[in-house]
Amino acid sequence: MENTTGLRENKKLRTRRHLAATALELFLERGFDAVSVADVAAAAEVSKPTLFRYFPSKEDLVLDRFADHQDEAACIVRDRPAGQSPVRAVHAHFLAALAERDPITGLCDHPNVLAFERLLYSTASLESRLAHYTAREVELLAAVFEAESVPSLASRLAALHLVTVRQELGRENWRRIDAGRSADEVYPDAVADADLAFGMLAGGLERELPIPRA
Repeated sequence: MENTTGLRENKKLRTRRHLAATALELFLERGFDAVSVADVAAAAEVSKPTLFRYFPSKEDLVLDRFADHQDEAACIVRDRPAGQSPVRAVHAHFLAALAERDPITGLCDHPNVLAFERLLYSTASLESRLAHYTAREVELLAAVFEAESVPSLASRLAALHLVTVRQELGRENWRRIDAGRSADEVYPDAVADADLAFGMLAGGLERELPIPRA
């Protein structure tokens, strides 16, 4: 029975990935607004009801990959070592991701990544829907702070600041690369920006957020 369940879940995952890949190919080729859900379903050889079982909206066909990162900040803070503040933990993780040219930091000049980000930032409905994923990321991080006895409002405010800084740094890095600079050229500026942004947060948040003891 367990094996059957595993096979079923694997099949669902493959279908989900196939739908998302098919949709993205069409969107990049024709433009997001020029492609309908029916177009995607036809190209993927599934029915519209089947597609909507996997993705509740057309925008989610593009943005679903952000779901994989929704708990990232929460995990970073929850698993930080003793003696490290939440701000410093997220800062350190972001710097490591910059060094690896992780697309989530915006510091990636791979053509496929650039094409995806141009699609995202040039389509109003995608940017609007992205707020749904951002809200979930903030909610998950705030829950970690509340579990460490931080008051509810302070938890939400701290989570919102940390999530927003990560996102805005990523967008600024993408802007520079989209303007024609390479990821290697942008890297020093990206590090300096991260140090500035998280340094600004540290001045206020570290007075309010707990630092685990060994």
